Amino acid sequence: MTSTTQQIGLAQLSLVGTAPPQLVRIAATAGFDFIGARVRPVTSAERAYDLQPGSAMLAETLRAVKDTGVGIMDIEFLLLDGTDQRTAWRAMMEAGQALGANSLTVAAALTDHDKLAEILGQMVRDGDDFGIVPTLEVISYQSVNSLPLAANLARDTGCKLVGDTLHLSRVGTTDEQLLEHAGLIPMLQLCDGPAVAPADRDGLVHESRSERGVPGDGDFRLAEMVAALPADLPLSVEAPSDSTLARLGEQGWANTLKAGADSVVAAANALRAAALLPQSK
Repeated sequence: MTSTTQQIGLAQLSLVGTAPPQLVRIAATAGFDFIGARVRPVTSAERAYDLQPGSAMLAETLRAVKDTGVGIMDIEFLLLDGTDQRTAWRAMMEAGQALGANSLTVAAALTDHDKLAEILGQMVRDGDDFGIVPTLEVISYQSVNSLPLAANLARDTGCKLVGDTLHLSRVGTTDEQLLEHAGLIPMLQLCDGPAVAPADRDGLVHESRSERGVPGDGDFRLAEMVAALPADLPLSVEAPSDSTLARLGEQGWANTLKAGADSVVAAANALRAAALLPQSK
C-alpha cells in the first residue's frame, strides 16, 4: 500500500474515538499498512472497545482486516503502577492474539524499578503463551523517562521498547542513543511538534494525548531519527489532534497523517543515501 520500503501504520490514539473496525477501513483508504488497536482504555473518558474472543467487535474487526489487507501489529495500553494487573494484561494479550498483533505497549508509573523489572519479566513470560511481546514506552512525564533507562530494563527482562518521537524528543534522545539501542526497538511512532516543550506536567500530558502535529510539519528531527534506525523498521503515526480532527474529519485527518509520514520517510531515505555517498576531498 505504501510506496516506501517501510510499513507505515495508524495508531489508535490518532483517532481514539474511532472503533477498530472503522479504523482499519479508514487506514486502508488512506494507504496505511496496519493499525494499532486500543484494547483497554487509558482514561475513564475514553470509549472502550470489546475485542475479546467471541465479541461482535472482534469479528467485525477481523472482517475489515480480511477485506482490506490492513493488519493489526500492536495493541495498547497498560500503565504499570505496581498493583496486581496480571489478569488485565493476560486479557489484553488474549485479545491481541485474536487480532494477530505481536506486541502490547506498556508504560510505567511505578518508581521502584526493581519491582518494575519483576513485573515486566512476568509479562514477558506470559506473553510467550500468546505470541505477544510487551513493549515499554519512554514517556516524558512517567517514571521511565529516558531511552537508556528503558533499554536497561528491556535487557534485564526480555521486553522490547516502542519509541515515540514526541517523548523521545522531549527527553533529549540523541541519534547515538537510537543507534545504540536500535535492536530493542521493533516500532517507532511518528508525530511532530514545537521545539519548546510545555512548561509543566499537565501541559505535557495534554500535548501527548490531544494536540500533536503532523509528521514533518514541526520542529522534531524526525528524518534523522528514522534514519538512525533500520530502514525496514515499521513506523506508526501516533498524532492525536482534537482541533484538526474536528476540522478535517476522520478520513481527512488519516489522509493528512499518511502524507506527512511519507514525506518523513522520503527525507530519511535521502539522508541514508547521502551517508553512503563518498565524501568529496
